[in-house]
Amino acid sequence: MAEMDDKENDRTDKDDLTRRDFVAMTVAAGIGAAAGADLAAQQVTEKTVEIKTPDGTCDAAFVYPASGAHPAVIIWPDAFGLRPSMREMARRLATEGGYSVLVPNPFYRVAKAPVFEDASAFNFGDPAQRGKLTPLMGSIGADGAAEKDAAAFVAWLDMQPQVDRAKKIGTQGYCMGGPLVVRTAAAVPNRIGAGASFHGGGLVTQNPNSPHLLAPKIKARMYFGIATNDDMQQPDAKTKLKEAFDAAKVPAEIEVYSMAQHGWCVPDMPKQANGRPIYSKPDADRAWGKLLALYKAGLG
Repeated sequence: MAEMDDKENDRTDKDDLTRRDFVAMTVAAGIGAAAGADLAAQQVTEKTVEIKTPDGTCDAAFVYPASGAHPAVIIWPDAFGLRPSMREMARRLATEGGYSVLVPNPFYRVAKAPVFEDASAFNFGDPAQRGKLTPLMGSIGADGAAEKDAAAFVAWLDMQPQVDRAKKIGTQGYCMGGPLVVRTAAAVPNRIGAGASFHGGGLVTQNPNSPHLLAPKIKARMYFGIATNDDMQQPDAKTKLKEAFDAAKVPAEIEVYSMAQHGWCVPDMPKQANGRPIYSKPDADRAWGKLLALYKAGLG
């Protein structure tokens, strides 16, 4: 009987040891996971930089993995410019994609960033508020402005130790930034390997300097994500884009997001007139997946 009690006690001790080991390993794993999360958060470095251009000094955000050299990406913001939501996009791209990301202040000729801290409070129905955008957009929309900036940004990136110059550079733009992507790809064709426009405005115009006419100068892979309301307002734009890039033999994917409104990719967009949000996370995530696939294919 005593021998059975000894065996039972021994088995109980082993069970307790197994449970203690399991708890210890679980706690250790939890601590390790927490440390890993902290480590991941520290793996991306962000700083504000200044870049000399032919027209002055551009303030910009530069976000990159903390070690190594990586393909570079230029993010062209929308009409609300460089602000926290654009910096967050850069951090996500650096973290998930492993890119060294530059987000310039496109309005540096007339104002330092951020001109708008948060776009969600902007009222498009207020003429006074809309009027604030006119000089800002005009400064980067002037003839040759984007091309000069693109060359300066690429030259600056190629001097940074965090940039792998053996890889091509990517560029993406939102709303106003869509045409700037096209102009960047055409201005520095030997360095730009991929360009993506999301709900870009003014990609196809009647002007002789319309962005779509620059297709023959471009060597990059291109992607155009078009909002459904933009497509309704200009239904032939997608066809003209396709024809221009096909004729230039430039690989370009063009698609309409049938449920997405102009501005759907940017989290701090104001609400629509009907009170519904412009930002659409499902469509934004789909666009993000397209972006990462484009960069994987085009940046080498």
